[in-house]
Amino acid sequence: MPPVWVVLPLCLALCTPLQGEVYTALSELEELLDTESVLLQTLHQYISDQEHRIAVLKKHAEDYEKEHSIAARDVTNYLSNPINDYLLVKRLTSDWHKTEQLMQDPYYETAMKNLTQYRELLKFPTDEDLTGAATALIRLQDTYKLDTASVARGELNGIQYSTQLSAGDCFELGRQSYNSYDFYHTELWMNEALNRHEQERSNVTVRWEILEYLAYSTFMQGNLKKALDLTIELLSILPNHERALGNLAYYEAAIKNGTTEIDKSEQPSKAVTAMLDPEERERYHMLCRNENLMSVQINSKLRCRYTNNNRNPLLLIAPLKEEEAYFSPRIILYRDVLYDNEIEVIKRMAQPRLKRATVQNYKTGELEFADYRISKSAWLKEHEDVVVANVAKRVEAMTGLTTETSEELQVVNYGVGGHYDPHYDFARTEEINAFKSLGTGNRIATVLFYMSDVAQGGATVFPWLGVALQPVKGTAAVWFNLYPSGNGDLRTRHAACPVLQGSKWVCNKWLHEAGQEFRRPCDPKENIQETTSS
Repeated sequence: MPPVWVVLPLCLALCTPLQGEVYTALSELEELLDTESVLLQTLHQYISDQEHRIAVLKKHAEDYEKEHSIAARDVTNYLSNPINDYLLVKRLTSDWHKTEQLMQDPYYETAMKNLTQYRELLKFPTDEDLTGAATALIRLQDTYKLDTASVARGELNGIQYSTQLSAGDCFELGRQSYNSYDFYHTELWMNEALNRHEQERSNVTVRWEILEYLAYSTFMQGNLKKALDLTIELLSILPNHERALGNLAYYEAAIKNGTTEIDKSEQPSKAVTAMLDPEERERYHMLCRNENLMSVQINSKLRCRYTNNNRNPLLLIAPLKEEEAYFSPRIILYRDVLYDNEIEVIKRMAQPRLKRATVQNYKTGELEFADYRISKSAWLKEHEDVVVANVAKRVEAMTGLTTETSEELQVVNYGVGGHYDPHYDFARTEEINAFKSLGTGNRIATVLFYMSDVAQGGATVFPWLGVALQPVKGTAAVWFNLYPSGNGDLRTRHAACPVLQGSKWVCNKWLHEAGQEFRRPCDPKENIQETTSS
């Protein structure tokens, strides 16, 4: 609460009509001394307020400068860390909003004009970006079973990557979870905010506000006794808090009546997103955590070899390094098939065009955004650069198929906690509008090139096969999405694990049915598998 300046005596002094020259009477001068005293008190209060404001602004600047200098040492590595990404977005949203408020003084308007110009010229994150970064961090926490306190310390899977989160940082994560009606994570992060609030000397967050969120999220998970205790603590700080008083009465009555269940119908519901089968989600997350789901019998039979793919002219001198990842469906890894200089060309061409990746609505065929696919993508045509054309030729050599009816080369960069939930690359029977505009049939095969190594996370996993392909720069993964009959192979359902640490770049070619009639050999074993698995 801002201090109340002592201004009343000054107003009286200025408003009282002067009866004569002040200097002619000591009593008049004595009154002016009183006036001056008030003026000095007002001035000192103003200076004190300004000094405090400047001190806080200096502290903000020092904190920003410290983190910015850390980032400047290795921008790529810094931005590869989801915690750093979250903190960067938070600094330029909620933290910067608070800094702007502190800057409101006689020079505020000038500063705001400059900031307005900067906002027109530079890229600024939005509140939506803050929500996305917070959601990504929580997604990583769930997928990789990260302890809340460890993440708050800047640790990911036991490795210290970044600075610690403050009580305010944890509070913001809890608030973002609360806004999504995710009361489980609200409780986790508000508890952590409370712990850090007690440890920090200078607290930006307010204890009663943490308690308010914590009490309600605890209540929404059915723990009435704890919610009551937290509310009592809140009221010890703010005895007249209206909501807390109402909640206190409700909790006491519920406990007295023996009510332990929360009425789910009264809970707010969040938007429905793509839902996964619980078993599939569990397998997906286990594979992301490098937990082995493949049987020893299958794994022991997988082999590596050099191959020229039936004496393909491009591969006679430099055969491919072929590594089996699975037999049926056949998933193959080709090592060292994309070179560093090619990767740089592809990334340089794609970066100015990157846009939020979309998914195809299976009912309408329209492309739309979805929270289960977090990445940005761009599309490159073969005639634009010899590198893109050479990649297409290499795809033909690897698969034995033509790229004349393929889609353009898609380049993808995954964002903070970037992922893509389990999905099929091919269009299923009910997706009658998918690929209709292309006129080249269904996606017969996928060729996925990894253009970067990823320190942690980011694997391509096939939940029902137990296969996890780790991103290795220069490697291509190849699999067929369709049986020889043209029916979709449901076993090829796959996902991109959230990127925990690092930056994930990939590019891929989707090959379509048209023009492939006499190119792919008919394997009777695949037809048998199709019959038995359908």
